[in-house]
Amino acid sequence: MSPTPARVTAVDTYDIRFPTSRELDGSDAMNPDPDYSAAYVVLRTDAGDGIEGHGFTFTIGRGNDVQVAAIQSLRHHVVGRFVDELCADPGTVNRDLIGDSQLRWLGPEKGVMHMAIGAVVNAVWDLAAKRAGKPLWQFLADATPEWLVSQVDFRYIADALTREDALALLRAGREGAAGREAALREHGFPGYTTSPGWLGYSDEKLTRLARRAVADGFTQIKLKVGADLADDVRRCRTAREAIGPDIRMAIDANQRWNVDEAVRWTRALAEFDPYWIEEPTSPDDILGHAAIRTAVAPVKVATGEHVQNRIVFKQLLQAGAIDVLQIDAARVGGVNENLAILLLAAQFGVPVCPHAGGVGLCELVQHLSMFDYVALAGSTENRVIEYVDHLHEHFTDPVVMRAGHYTAPTAPGFSATMRAESVAEFTYPGGTFWAADLAGAPSPGLARDKGAAA
Repeated sequence: MSPTPARVTAVDTYDIRFPTSRELDGSDAMNPDPDYSAAYVVLRTDAGDGIEGHGFTFTIGRGNDVQVAAIQSLRHHVVGRFVDELCADPGTVNRDLIGDSQLRWLGPEKGVMHMAIGAVVNAVWDLAAKRAGKPLWQFLADATPEWLVSQVDFRYIADALTREDALALLRAGREGAAGREAALREHGFPGYTTSPGWLGYSDEKLTRLARRAVADGFTQIKLKVGADLADDVRRCRTAREAIGPDIRMAIDANQRWNVDEAVRWTRALAEFDPYWIEEPTSPDDILGHAAIRTAVAPVKVATGEHVQNRIVFKQLLQAGAIDVLQIDAARVGGVNENLAILLLAAQFGVPVCPHAGGVGLCELVQHLSMFDYVALAGSTENRVIEYVDHLHEHFTDPVVMRAGHYTAPTAPGFSATMRAESVAEFTYPGGTFWAADLAGAPSPGLARDKGAAA
């Protein structure tokens, strides 16, 4: 008698928050006091192998409970599914979640529900890669072009990227892939760091961390701007003096400006040779980005952290509105939609430099860039992954940086699994850190958290 096929038995969710606002880590012109948080999901099965699927979406504190509730509302789409079928075709759950006719009324394909879908879909991919015994970047790179194309939803983007276009891009990407994989394993993927540039940091701290970044091998840093022009001029001058003329310095306004403000402000900072201006205005304003790009050249325009779906990315590319496309592993509907966005970028010849500022985002998005390098775009030229130096210790397979480069993960999965101790400590409001904090008692976990971000 054949064994009963394994099924998904539970979708567990957790509201996990870290008190980063107390040291102003993550502070910018739009978000002055973020508490980096994860709406965290674990898929459990009855396979008997102990393998679970882990995923999350990123928030900055209040509202994380809303995001967790959105993930919980998706349980009925996943519990009871056969594990082998789910892992053989993650696109099935992606299509079912996005295609839920009543959920679509809340979007469609945007906002809290779409991010919740991304968390669940990413957990499915984590489960699939773990069961295959491969890190996700390799799991994707080893897949056939035909299978990868089957994972992509071409609805609403076929006027810019057809299935045939995608198949041609992926087939071309296989040429030389073995050599690029070997190079990736040896040298890693280039990163840049935002760690010196949080808006709430003093000039002394900015200088110290910028010099440390250069010493650590980074060839690009990023500064938050947009609250006060005089302060930004001073901070950009301070940073440029600290890093010298040969290190790239990007600036990030986090959507703060109107179009005319973005042009005026960026021109005022142009003397410090910014490599790009990131999120100069609303991420939904495609024509605004195009106007800014024309007006501030040769400073490049980058965006994507808050772009809500592949359709907006398509329009940004069609309008010639960006020089740099910034995917986010947890903003859109998971790996499947990010495959579509990577293919769109390749179709238009625009480099991808992912956003990775939040808790766990470095761990996730490295896999997507590494797949892109090995099996699609085939280059690291003008491509860097954002890096921040805090909260990695809460993951079982944390990012490892060497000489300013992300080293290729070797552990199976999507690097999304949090340490059980961290989940127990920082779950809100009942975890040991928050229970003590809300009661007014000393919280030993805070000292460790502060030390990690110093």
